[in-house]
Amino acid sequence: MGNDEGTPATGAVTLSDELEAQLRASWEANAEAWTEAVRDSLIPSRRAGTDEAVLRACAAGGAPRSALDVGCGEGWLTRALAARGTHAVGVDASEALVERARRVGGGATFEVASYEALVADASLAAGPWDLVVCNFSLLGDPLAPVLAALAARLAPGGGRLVVQTAHPWVVAGDGPYHGGWRVESFDGFGVRFPAPMPWYFRPLGSWVTELAGAGLYIAALDEPLHPESGRPLSLLVECRRRAER
Repeated sequence: MGNDEGTPATGAVTLSDELEAQLRASWEANAEAWTEAVRDSLIPSRRAGTDEAVLRACAAGGAPRSALDVGCGEGWLTRALAARGTHAVGVDASEALVERARRVGGGATFEVASYEALVADASLAAGPWDLVVCNFSLLGDPLAPVLAALAARLAPGGGRLVVQTAHPWVVAGDGPYHGGWRVESFDGFGVRFPAPMPWYFRPLGSWVTELAGAGLYIAALDEPLHPESGRPLSLLVECRRRAER
């Protein structure tokens, strides 16, 4: 029961807490389907250019010496970075996905670590890292705590955080353009996903606010376009710590 002001009582489980738990559980349930969809190139937006876009952003200014792939999934990006000579480590909260990533290896290291653990334990995946990348992996709310934890792991004097996410102007569709929880059913991915995935829709201004709240600023912004329709495939930002501006 909430307090007199209508806010949740201390220790109360909120709707957001429940949706975050469902989000984490969905990745365990969908690990096999996601792995198949990625490795068989079944996701149209990835084929159209989002994979290439994030690799290009990661390599901007030269291949990083070290990289932390946060929310690495089945590990394709971590392996791609390792293949280019980067010391690459992938972390994900899903044990099922990390297990599948480890089976392939590819010169990369994979560890199970939730975002909550990264926030709570500064020694976990401590770095410092030349690059931290979050490729379609920032799906919950709020983001500032985990973004601040990742910013603290960046190498001083040039460490970069690269974030690729669904473009808010496109995925808003006909719905209201304000932050809120939505559900992804993975229709059109070419394989059946056992569990729908809750995710938090974030307008462009909210992204700027969350990054600023984590002590980051946007150093570069890209909107990769579909080669045929010309519509944005994603929003891709490169961030740096504000103190180094």
